[in-house]
This record gives sequence, structure tokens and C-alpha cells, in this order.
Amino acid sequence: MLLFIGRRSVAALFVLFTISVLVFLIFFATPGVDPAARIAGRNADPATLAQVRHEFGLDRPIPIRYGLMMEHLFVHRDLTSFVNRGALVIPQIRQAVPVTLSLVAGAAVVWMVLGLLMGTVAAARRGTALDPVMMLLGVVGVSIPVYWLGEVVNLLTQSRWHSGLFSWVPPLGYVSLRDDPVEWALHLLFPWLTLAALYAGIYARVVRGEILEALNEDYVRTARAKGLSERRILLRHALRCSLIPIVSLFGLDFGALVGGAALLTEVVFGLPGVGKLTFDSLQNLDLPVIMGCVLYAAFFVVLANAVVDVLYAALDPRVRRA
Repeated sequence: MLLFIGRRSVAALFVLFTISVLVFLIFFATPGVDPAARIAGRNADPATLAQVRHEFGLDRPIPIRYGLMMEHLFVHRDLTSFVNRGALVIPQIRQAVPVTLSLVAGAAVVWMVLGLLMGTVAAARRGTALDPVMMLLGVVGVSIPVYWLGEVVNLLTQSRWHSGLFSWVPPLGYVSLRDDPVEWALHLLFPWLTLAALYAGIYARVVRGEILEALNEDYVRTARAKGLSERRILLRHALRCSLIPIVSLFGLDFGALVGGAALLTEVVFGLPGVGKLTFDSLQNLDLPVIMGCVLYAAFFVVLANAVVDVLYAALDPRVRRA
């Protein structure tokens, strides 16, 4: 098991290194891309461009520039923004991480509860009217774009009905959990529900399919032959065995969202998370911030994949030999 974890750790480090090189080459070595022109402005003269290239080290060979950026990012931790001079990259990411974690963690609880509940009810009521109704709700949730749903929610809670039904809803933004737990939850309530609407539908369909497949297994027939109730068979046997692929799916989704895939939700609801920071840095072509955000996102995605692999290896020893 330790050997398996070691192999996966080495593979994860290699993936992170490869991603960092690719992102660096895309923004710094692609023909026609000149970071100095972006920093100096549109009408900068050649002398100003040369001065900017020298000041930011853009006139040095690409391998040296890559090494210096990684050194400033990970060793000295003093990599600064190209747009906001003097603004350090790491503190900006560190400040945005709690916002994204708060959003994703709360939404994950909502979509897991709804997904498991809807999928289990649909599987238990297969052949009745409740089954297609549950699956229809899941399809609707998957089909609605997050940004559209978020805008509709804002239109209702922040504009039309804000003075009446939703007068308790605070303005868009974020309040730290340390400052005021109640305001923290109120600011994140509708972002949680909006983000969870998409994933609850996906998980409901997956849970339903896995439970129906498990109900046809031999051990379920044996449990029925022993006289166990259908409720106990469903919850203690079928649902429990169906959670293995759900754990894998949840790990990958959670890692991607924490890494910045919740960008649209953060932008729509004005949450200053990692996704919003990445969006703003892309708008301004702030390359150091982009590099830091991409590596942060890659770290969480790779970490989620590694954790899922280890969990699979713990559950199924055959995976360790792969």
C-alpha cells in the first residue's frame, strides 16, 4: 500500500510540473504574445517596451524565466502581480481560498443530501409515477446553466421581491465565518442552492442507476431469501455498495470546484473566491496571478485524483497492482 501511495505521489508531482510548464509556455512563449506590451500599454514606444522587458526579466531565456517564476512563487513566495504593482500573488490566493471552500463545502452537503435522497426514492419507487418525477427534476437541474439560474435568483432576491418576501437576504458579497456566522450563511445560502442544483441532478441519476444494478446482484437475492425487509435491503446493502462510485465522483467534482470550477457562481454572486480571482486575472492578462491560480487549481484536482486512487486501492487490493 505504501508503495502504491509513493507511486501516485510521484505521478502527481510530475503532472503538476507538466501543467506549470505548459501554462508558462502558453502565456510566455506563444508567438505573438508579448507580456511587456500588455504591461506597458497600447501606445508604448520601443524604449519603454525594452525597459519593461528588462525590469520584469522578460528579455531572459525562457528556461531561466520559468525557473525564476517558480522560485518566486514557491521558494521566496514574493511573486508580484504585473497589473497591481507590489501586490503579492500568494496572499491574494490565500485570501480567496476560504471563500471558495465555504461555497463548495456548503453546496456539496446540499447536493449530496438531495442527490442521495432523490436517487434512493426513485430507485425504491421504480415503476411508479414518483420515479420519472424525480428523474425529471434531476434533468432540469442538470440542464439549467448555473449563471442563468444565478441571475434569476439575484433578480428575485435582490431586485423585484427584495423589499418583501426576500427582505432578509443580504446584498451580494461575502462575510467571513469568523466575523459573523449568521451573515456568512445568509450570504452563501442562495449560492449553495444554485451550485447544488446542477450536481444534485447528476448524483440522483447516478445513485438510482447504481442501486438498481445492485438490487439485481446475488447477495441481494440471498438477503431476500433470508427474509430481510425491502427497506433494510435497500439501505443497508444496495445503497451502501452503491456509494463506492459516488465517492469517486464526489472527490473529482469537489477537487475541481475548489480549484476554481465554481467560477460562474462566484462571478454571478460577487464572491471573491479563487474562480473570481482567476477570471479577473484573465481579463487583465495578469500572468503571475494566472500562473498561481492555475497551479492552485491543478493541485486540488491532482490531490482529489490521488485521494480517490488511494481509497480505491484500500477498497479493492487489485487496484494496487495497476
